[in-house]
Amino acid sequence: MTKIAPYGTWESPISAADVARGKVYISFAEIAGDEVWWQESRPAEGGRVTIMAGGGPVAGEGGGARELLPAPWYARTRVHEYGGRAYLPVPSPTGGPGRFDLVFANFDDQRLYRADSTAGPGAPAGEPRPLTPADRGFRFADMVLSPDRREIWCVRETASGGPDGAEGRVSRAIVAVPLDGSAAGTPDAIRVLVTGADFFAFPTPSPDGTQLAWISWNHPRMPWDGTELRVAPVAGAAVADATLLMGGPAESVLAPAWRDDDSLYAISDSSGWWNLYVVSATGAFTPRPLCPREEEFGEPLWWLGGRPFGVLGDGRLAVLHGVGGFRLAVLDPAHGTLTDAGLDFRVVEGELAVSGMTVAAVAGGPRTPLSVIRTTAGGPAEVVRRQAVAAADPPYLPDPRQVALSATPNGPVVHALAYPPANPDFEAPAGELAPYIVHVHGGPTSCSVAVLSLEIAYFTSRGIGVIDVNYGGSSGYGRAYRERLRGQWGVVDVADAMNAALALAGSGEADRRRLGIRGGSAGGWTALAAVTSGLRLPDIEPGQPPVFAAAVSYFGVSDLRPFAATTHDFESRYLDGLIGPLPEADALYQERSPIGHVSALTCPVLLLQGLDDPIVPPAQSELIAADLAAHGIPHAYIAFEGESHGFRKAETVITSLESELAFYGEVMGFRPPGVPRVKLS
Repeated sequence: MTKIAPYGTWESPISAADVARGKVYISFAEIAGDEVWWQESRPAEGGRVTIMAGGGPVAGEGGGARELLPAPWYARTRVHEYGGRAYLPVPSPTGGPGRFDLVFANFDDQRLYRADSTAGPGAPAGEPRPLTPADRGFRFADMVLSPDRREIWCVRETASGGPDGAEGRVSRAIVAVPLDGSAAGTPDAIRVLVTGADFFAFPTPSPDGTQLAWISWNHPRMPWDGTELRVAPVAGAAVADATLLMGGPAESVLAPAWRDDDSLYAISDSSGWWNLYVVSATGAFTPRPLCPREEEFGEPLWWLGGRPFGVLGDGRLAVLHGVGGFRLAVLDPAHGTLTDAGLDFRVVEGELAVSGMTVAAVAGGPRTPLSVIRTTAGGPAEVVRRQAVAAADPPYLPDPRQVALSATPNGPVVHALAYPPANPDFEAPAGELAPYIVHVHGGPTSCSVAVLSLEIAYFTSRGIGVIDVNYGGSSGYGRAYRERLRGQWGVVDVADAMNAALALAGSGEADRRRLGIRGGSAGGWTALAAVTSGLRLPDIEPGQPPVFAAAVSYFGVSDLRPFAATTHDFESRYLDGLIGPLPEADALYQERSPIGHVSALTCPVLLLQGLDDPIVPPAQSELIAADLAAHGIPHAYIAFEGESHGFRKAETVITSLESELAFYGEVMGFRPPGVPRVKLS
C-alpha cells in the first residue's frame, strides 16, 4: 500500500553502503587473445585498482572473471595526476601462442612491472618484477607494444622534487622501456624516442615499424584547445624536427591510427565537431573527412591510454559517435557510411579496443550497470562482466529524460538530464513540490550521460529530484558549446546551473524554495561560486530568494589565485583559458572566487574534502570554511584521511552521502530517516 509522506522522508532500500559497493568502477577494456582484460576498482580495499580478465573458454557472464593482480598490488598511474589506462597485455615468451603477460604501473612507487602469466587459466599472473628503476621520479602511461615486441613505448613523466616536497619541474617524453627488465637497474636502458613538447599522447608506431606518430601540445593550451599530430622516423626525434600533419593552437587532434605505411586516420575538431579524417604521412593529399557530421567521435583527453576508434580486420572502423553521449557503430571509410552496432546499451564509454573483427568496450544504460562487453562487428554483444551494484528493483530507479532548459524565452539553452523522484512505496502530499538538487559535473569539459547511478537513485528514491546539468563548456555538443566557457568560468557555468534549476521550478516540477546545488572538483567550484560570487547572475524578480537554498562541495576550488599557483602541472595553465592569464587577469580571479564573496545571502554549505588531494588541496576547503564561519553562515566541513581527488574508500562514500542527505534535510525542513544528523557550525 502506498504511503503518503513528504518528499525527502521516503524510506528507500538503496543505502549509502549499496552506493559504496556499487563504486566498483570498470574501465579500459583490452583484448588479450581470447580474453578481455579491464581495470576494476575495489572500494572495500581502500580504492585499490586491480586488473581482471574474463570471456575466455572457461568464463560465463561475470562468473568466469579472474583477478590478475592480487593485493597489495595497485594498478594506477599518476601521469597528469588523472592517469588513465595503467596496464597492457604483452605476448608471453613462455606461455605459448595466445598467452599474455601483464605489464602495469604500480601506484605506490609508479614503476612499471611485468607479471608472467604462467599459472594458466583461472589463476592470477605470477609475481610481478620491475621493468623501470626506483626513486627516479618517473611515471609512465599510454603504453603500446613496440613493433618488434621487445619494448613498451609510452609517455614518461619526470617530476623533480621541489621545496618541501612540492612537485617541482615536470618534463615529459615518449620513451622505450625494455621488456627484459634491464632498465630496472640501469636507467639508461630506457631509450628516449621523442622530446621537445610539454605534453605527449598516443604514441603510435607504423605497421612497418619505421615511423612513429604522436599527439603533442604545450602550455598554456589544454588538449581540447589545440594539439598537433606529428610523425617522424623511429630513431629518436625532437618535435621541432618531426613532420606536422594536422592541428595547431585552435584545432584539437586526437587518436592517430595507421591505415597503412603512408597514411593515418585521426580525429580533428577543425569543423567544430570531433570528426574522423584520413591523413597523408607524406603530404600526398590534404586531410579528408570520412563521415562529416555534427556529432562527436571523440572526447576531451583527461585520461591517457584510451582510444575512441579502431581499425577492424576488414579495413572498416569501429567508432564511437553521438551528441551528449556515445554509441557504437561501424564506419566504412571508402564510402563514409555509418552502421549502428545495434547494442542493447544506451551509452558506451569513450574508449574501445579492437582486435581483428572483435570489439571490446564498457557500456551501460539508465537501468543497466556499466558492463564490459565484447562484440564482433555487426553482431550481438556478449557481457563479460557487469559492474557490481546492488540489485535495486526498477521501480526505485529514476527514469532520466534529456531536456534542453531555459529560464527565459530567449535565454541560452542548457542541456541536462532530469531525474524525478521515484519510489513505488510513497507519494507526496497533494500540492507539495519536490526539492531538487542541481548536480554539476567536474572537468569542466566532462559530460554527464544517462547511465545507472545508485548515487542519484539514493536521493531520488527518497523523494529528492536531481538535475544533472551539462552546462556551457561541457563536451559532447561541439566546440562552440565547449568554448562558451572560455574566459567565463564562474559565469556561464553558474548561470546555466541557476537557469536550469529555475526552468524546472518554473514548469511546476521543482520547489522554487528548495533548490540545492552540488558538485565535485570543478563542479564544487561552480556550486560554491553559485552561492557566493555568482549570487545574482540570472534576472530574479524582486523579493525572491537566491536560487539555491543549500550547496555541497566535494573538493571544490574556492580561491583561484593560490589554486593557479599550486595546482599540478597538467592544469597549471588551465585557468589562462577559463579566466585569463596572470597577473593581467588578477582582478577577475578576485571577482569570481568564492573567497571574499560570502555574504548574508549565502546559503548553508557542506564541504567534503580528501586530505591527500594533490589537485585541489585541503587548504581550498579550509579557506572557504573559515570565510563562512566569519560571516555566521551555517556550514559543516568534513575531511577524510587517505582520500585523494575523488573518494575511493567505502567508508568515505558512506559518510559523505549520509552527511549530504542529512544536510539537505536540515536546511530544507525534512527529516530523512536512517541517517545521523549533521551538525552545522
